[in-house]
Amino acid sequence: MRPADLVFVAGSVLTMDPERPRATALAVTGERITAVGGDDEVRALAGPDTAVVDLAGRALLPGFQDAHVHAVFGGLELGACDLTETTDLDEYRRRITAYAAEHPERPWITGGGWSMESFPGGLPTRQMLDELVPDRPVLLVNRDHHGAWVNTRALELAGVTAATPDPADGRIEREPDGTPSGMLQEGAVELVGGAAPRPTEEDLVVGLLRAQALLHSYGITAWQDALLGSYGGHPDVSAAYLAAAERGLLTARVNGSLWWDRDAGAEQIPWLVARREALRHGRFRADTVKIMQDGIAENGTAAMTAPYKDACGCATANAGLSFVDPAALRGYVTALDALGFQVHFHALGDRAVREALDAVEAARDANGPRGNRHHLAHLQVVHPADVPRFAPLEAVANLQPLWAAHEPQLDELTTPFLGEGLADRQYPFGDLHRAGAPLAAGSDWPVSSANPLEGIHVAVNRIVPDGDLPAFLPEQRLALDTALAAYTSGSAYVNGLDDTGVLRPGLLADVIVLDRDPAAVPSSDLAALRVEATYVGGERVFGA
Repeated sequence: MRPADLVFVAGSVLTMDPERPRATALAVTGERITAVGGDDEVRALAGPDTAVVDLAGRALLPGFQDAHVHAVFGGLELGACDLTETTDLDEYRRRITAYAAEHPERPWITGGGWSMESFPGGLPTRQMLDELVPDRPVLLVNRDHHGAWVNTRALELAGVTAATPDPADGRIEREPDGTPSGMLQEGAVELVGGAAPRPTEEDLVVGLLRAQALLHSYGITAWQDALLGSYGGHPDVSAAYLAAAERGLLTARVNGSLWWDRDAGAEQIPWLVARREALRHGRFRADTVKIMQDGIAENGTAAMTAPYKDACGCATANAGLSFVDPAALRGYVTALDALGFQVHFHALGDRAVREALDAVEAARDANGPRGNRHHLAHLQVVHPADVPRFAPLEAVANLQPLWAAHEPQLDELTTPFLGEGLADRQYPFGDLHRAGAPLAAGSDWPVSSANPLEGIHVAVNRIVPDGDLPAFLPEQRLALDTALAAYTSGSAYVNGLDDTGVLRPGLLADVIVLDRDPAAVPSSDLAALRVEATYVGGERVFGA
């Protein structure tokens, strides 16, 4: 018998395998796990050339997987004007001024990551940017990537004026006389984004590799990119993934979600089929279609079953937007399901969740259960009547746990404006789990941190790391093992990577080393855990 190439010994091995949840050692031969067990039995598989990793009590887990991320966009933003990791307006001003000064050659100043909570009503103005960069156009997307802050020069170059109508899927925020104020919501971002220079394919590859390095440092070995296509001023990143895979640079396993053009209909399906066949090489494939059914609650575009309130607490006429007609959606999903596509829904409001589940149900009724693993991402508000529908429909609840905690964007810009009965239905992770819904987890990075340990912390505590506010709807907490499973075996299921997500002989050796056993630390310390090494197929892709 061939000796193992790599063995891990003397650790806490959390297998995520119900049949053997714990071990102390693991062996790898080639790309695959060949043994999981005790130290003595695994050491016996070592030969003279075997690499032995003494875990010294540290933890070994399956690699984390992100079921909803925008990796290339995140990598691009890391190299652009980066406004993340702060909510301080003066710090935004400092970073924008510094970036413009450091890059005089750039015709546009682009980037983003700012938080709506930093501005009154979540609305920055063009005049703020004009003071900092008066001579060049500026386009900075917000943290949620559902809006953008632009200066006067950008509006002028794009030809956006008081006479420009709002697009059907967005809104131009305006001054009292109708002049655009500098904040663009949803589809209105493309009015200016379409005029900005597009990154080259090589720019996108560089952004992908920058993102991949960061994600590996967080223990992420695979992900689903939630947007392959052009939308809201974002470029199509498909070619970057394919180029990286063909050049042997893609060390992660990636499934891409092909963007559904909501301004078109079923006529785009043959094109999506052709795209699925063309975008396949090595560790990259694109077997999923992404349908964005609604917007976000902060700007009143998430589709709800009750109207939003105004600042005075009175009901308005606005209950959000269904970007795809619900009746048409059922037909589209039925057709995609019949062709073997997985459908990845953006469904944030409870009406959008219901419309997505109705579409999955229609597909199941027409085609029978086909095992395509359709999933609904975000799930900020879920109607109690729809919680028990996930399990029988085999619809996966794709959670972004970091959002399920008290913080200003939730407490000041969202909850006060939710209509009757909606505020207490937010992020019902516990209810979904108790009802048997399959769970996966993702970050939506660069919308929020890509670090799964921070997401696990919030899923378990419903408090942000180092937070001092009470737990948000604490009855919706998840147990640690449930949260870990969502980020490992649950997301592996969504990503179609059935030979990952669990540590079991015969499966791929996508594993990570943590500095401590998550089960051995207080729940308040989960976000303080650190990834010390990441392996994909037995090859180390991060670590000293």
